[in-house]
Amino acid sequence: MRIAFVGGGNMAGALIGGLLAKGYAAGDLSVVEVIPQARESLTSRYKVNVSESADARTFGADTIVLAVKPQDMRSAVGPLKGKLDAQLVISIAAGIRLEDLSRWLGGYSKLVRVMPNTPALVGAGISGLYAGAEVSTEERLRAEAVLNAVGKTVWVEDEALIDPVTAVSGSGPAYVFYFIESLERAGVELGLTPEAARTLAIQTFVGASRLAAESAEPPGTLRERVTSKGGTTEAALKVFAAEDLAGRIGKALRAASDRGAELGRILGKDT
Repeated sequence: MRIAFVGGGNMAGALIGGLLAKGYAAGDLSVVEVIPQARESLTSRYKVNVSESADARTFGADTIVLAVKPQDMRSAVGPLKGKLDAQLVISIAAGIRLEDLSRWLGGYSKLVRVMPNTPALVGAGISGLYAGAEVSTEERLRAEAVLNAVGKTVWVEDEALIDPVTAVSGSGPAYVFYFIESLERAGVELGLTPEAARTLAIQTFVGASRLAAESAEPPGTLRERVTSKGGTTEAALKVFAAEDLAGRIGKALRAASDRGAELGRILGKDT
């Protein structure tokens, strides 16, 4: 598979590194990147073909990954308009709806929308994907292969569900970092050194996440196994329940999902 990236930022770099680690040849990967320093970095680090603008390698690719900032998408795909034939186009730009992307590409419809997340930078990402009606089974597998290079994938069958995906996993790392910060701060307030509190907080998330991922039991059951009647964990969970932490988390994710839908409408305005 020949893959061309439009945009060479952090997420594109993560995907390129992941693909190379999976055995893809550097010669089959190319990047369009307008910033000179970024072009030099990509060439030096990954030994892939990098150009300032779309060229024969871009249009000769089987798959084109659009990895630019959402606000730059319309101008970035301008050079592709009317020049695509059978390429699969994957957009990893948050908020850009396929109907708008298709319009900017002159009605092109072999499109997949993806919401990745930043743990992709360390090969531990999760990406939600949605494919347009014109995308074949083989092309869906191709999109999956690209994103599986940096983690796991989940398909949704309604594009509107990309907004909840964004709320849960796209923005999710920030929630985890927030909770780690909170654990660390509380640990320090209870007398631990900052270094010890940070190590304990981070490793607890690493270990608990791994246990949840590798266990056949649901998280609720795992939680119950840690919670002894009248014990320390129960005391903490009672405070969470009294403060309606679960309800507040739900409210926060609703706000994130609604904002994702709103951004899609704003970014897609034909102005």
